[in-house]
Amino acid sequence: MSIYTIGDLHLSFHENKPMDIFGENWKGHEEKIKKDWINKVKNQDLVILPGDFSWSTYLKDTYDDFNYLNSLPGKKLLLKGNHDYWWTTLKSMRKFLEENDFQNIDFIFNNAYEFENYIFAGTRGWSQTEEENERFLNRETQRLELSLKQAKEIQEKRLQEENIKKEIIVFMHYPPITNNQIEANEATSFVRVMKEYGVNRCYYGHLHGIAIKEAVEREYLGIKFKLVSADGLDFKLLKID
Repeated sequence: MSIYTIGDLHLSFHENKPMDIFGENWKGHEEKIKKDWINKVKNQDLVILPGDFSWSTYLKDTYDDFNYLNSLPGKKLLLKGNHDYWWTTLKSMRKFLEENDFQNIDFIFNNAYEFENYIFAGTRGWSQTEEENERFLNRETQRLELSLKQAKEIQEKRLQEENIKKEIIVFMHYPPITNNQIEANEATSFVRVMKEYGVNRCYYGHLHGIAIKEAVEREYLGIKFKLVSADGLDFKLLKID
C-alpha cells in the first residue's frame, strides 16, 4: 500500500472560479490530476489533500466536488485550507459524506489518522507573510498540538503493544515557516511544536504561481519541508511512501 499527497485542488464544479489567473498551466487542471491519480493510485492506497479542496461556500454545494473525489481510487484524507469556507464540524462533514454515499473519505481536524506504519497529524496553519493575527496564530498552533498529542498517544500505544514505532508526519495548508524566517534563524510556533513531538517530515500547500519560489523545500532544524500544492507538483501526485 502506498501513500500520496497533493494539495490545493481548488475544485469548482458547482462554482465558476477558474484558476488560470495563476497561469495557463491551470487550464483543465482537474483532468490533469485525475489522469495522473488513476495511473498511480490503487484502492488500498491513501491520498492526503492538505487544504483548498473546493471553492464552494456551503457544504451542501460541495456535492459535485466530492463526487469527483469519490470516483477516484484510494482512501482520501482532507485538511482545511484558507478557501475551504464549506468546512464545518467533523460530525457534520462525516454525516454529509455518509448521506451521499461518499466512501473512503475522512478528515484531519483536531485529530490524528493512522495508516499502515504512519500517523498523520496537522492543521490549516496561518499566514506567515501577511500581518499576523496573534489570536489566530495561537489557535492554529494549539490545533496542531492537539492533533500531535493524539498522534503521540497512538504512537506510544503501538510501541507498547506491537513494538513498532510509527512515524508521525505533519500536513498543513499554510507554509509552517518561510525563507525569511529561516534566514533570520527563527523557528515559528509550528516548527517548535513539531520538534517537541519528534516530527521529521512536514508537507504543505497554499503557494501558487510565482509564489512557489518562496517555498521552503529543504531540511530545517531536523524537519524536511516540502510544498505539495497542485501547480507546485505540476498537477501530479507525490508519493511519500
